[in-house]
Amino acid sequence: MKLRALLPLVVTATALMLTPAYAENARDGASANAETKRDSAPAYAGTARDNTPAEGVLKLLPANAETSHVLKTAKREIAYIATAGTLDLFGQDGKISAKIFYTAYVAKDSTGKRPLTFAFNGGPGAASAYLHLGLVGPRVLDFGPGNDDGATPELKDNPDSWLDFTDLVLIDPVGTGWSRAANNSDNFYSVRQDAETIAKVIALYTQHNNRTSAPKYLLGESYGGFRAAKVGMALKNTQGMLISGIIMVSPLIEARLIFGATDYPLGAALQLPSIAAAELERTNTFSPEAVAKAEHYAMTDYMVSLAGATPSGPDGDAFYSKLAEMTGIDRDKIVRAGGFVGDVFSKTEDGRIASPYDAGYTAPDAYPETPLDRSDDPVLDGFTRAYGSVFAGYARNELNYACDMTYNLLSLDVNRRWNWGEGRESSRADAGASKDIRDLLSAIPSFRLMVMHGYSDVLTPYGASRYVLDHLPPTLAKGRTELTKYRGGHMFYTRADSRTEASRDARAFYAGGASTE
Repeated sequence: MKLRALLPLVVTATALMLTPAYAENARDGASANAETKRDSAPAYAGTARDNTPAEGVLKLLPANAETSHVLKTAKREIAYIATAGTLDLFGQDGKISAKIFYTAYVAKDSTGKRPLTFAFNGGPGAASAYLHLGLVGPRVLDFGPGNDDGATPELKDNPDSWLDFTDLVLIDPVGTGWSRAANNSDNFYSVRQDAETIAKVIALYTQHNNRTSAPKYLLGESYGGFRAAKVGMALKNTQGMLISGIIMVSPLIEARLIFGATDYPLGAALQLPSIAAAELERTNTFSPEAVAKAEHYAMTDYMVSLAGATPSGPDGDAFYSKLAEMTGIDRDKIVRAGGFVGDVFSKTEDGRIASPYDAGYTAPDAYPETPLDRSDDPVLDGFTRAYGSVFAGYARNELNYACDMTYNLLSLDVNRRWNWGEGRESSRADAGASKDIRDLLSAIPSFRLMVMHGYSDVLTPYGASRYVLDHLPPTLAKGRTELTKYRGGHMFYTRADSRTEASRDARAFYAGGASTE
């Protein structure tokens, strides 16, 4: 999950990168039959909580809590154990360096061979509540008939929960959710250190819960998709753990196709179908066939026209008129922009603001007197903010994890301090995960990749991900990668129909492509 333009990813942190040695202690082997069990002082070999007490803000985190539940779906009932708690990371000085909050859902009939999925959002600076209460968890947040009522949302059983076909562990990276570092250093706020930290957390959870033989998957949204590829490599290289697959939701994969890319013909062409899909949604004329026509136009006549001299004369008139009809953007705006519409789509002609997270969704313009878009984002700053407060209440009332710390749904501080790389990859514009995907496909014969996108996501358009997948070597990618698309935007899962379709496709992916219906 990105914040405004990936939160908005204006990060130039230059923190010294340290690689601490980690250890961890978590809950003991509590009986799964207990309705509720809290672990006050568990310990594992090589760790001693009593000798390394938490200090400062970390003392406010409650002990781990375990509860039993039953999820009722249309097909069956799933009895499961939920664990909400923290994993302790230690530095080489033997002191706790951070506590990582996680929520685990394990089916009671789970075997060692049942798939185990580790999920996280993006930002950098976003907590996992989006995927948790939006897509995969056993409880889902309903925003009402219009899918946009964040003032009175309702928490319901999720009939499309991925718990039906995989156990789940949702992780909040340091600085998000209830995960906190022991001090205010930047050691956790970089691409490399973040990946190593999450990989260590995954390895420790897997070992301490005897799940080393389970097929392991990573699920990441937005920057979390990029993160998943980096974590997959870190698991392989530093933890000796190979993953079976990655599911990316609305991902950033290659920054050069996202940041500033729409000022150039290729980037503009990759984004145009998402803007066209949004107009089809707003005019109630959406169809995959209509979007496919926009895709063909974008990668042919549109890109060629942008690559040449600014269109003019009769050809220019036809070009600008076609774009206006396709996107719903005022023709004069398109002419002034020279056909590059990525910066002029947000203010609609009926006095509303379209969100880059879902350009098919609009809200009244708070500043109609200015040509600039100064309004809060109607999706990111609007109804989806409810995920944070609802999750805090859910954890307290249903998971028996009563934490009085603020649940950081979106942390601007983490985003601002993020270090994007070292050496040649020293800025966000250079960040990329294509190499990691290639290496995972090459090194792990059973590894597969699924990329999910909403049609009208303009921020991380599906065209950019398709470009990456299309340019993987066929010897690696054939039959092992796929792109799926759904109505809606960056968080397409706020639509019940799209959430159902995505879960159906994920089920087939976990089954190796075979239908589980």
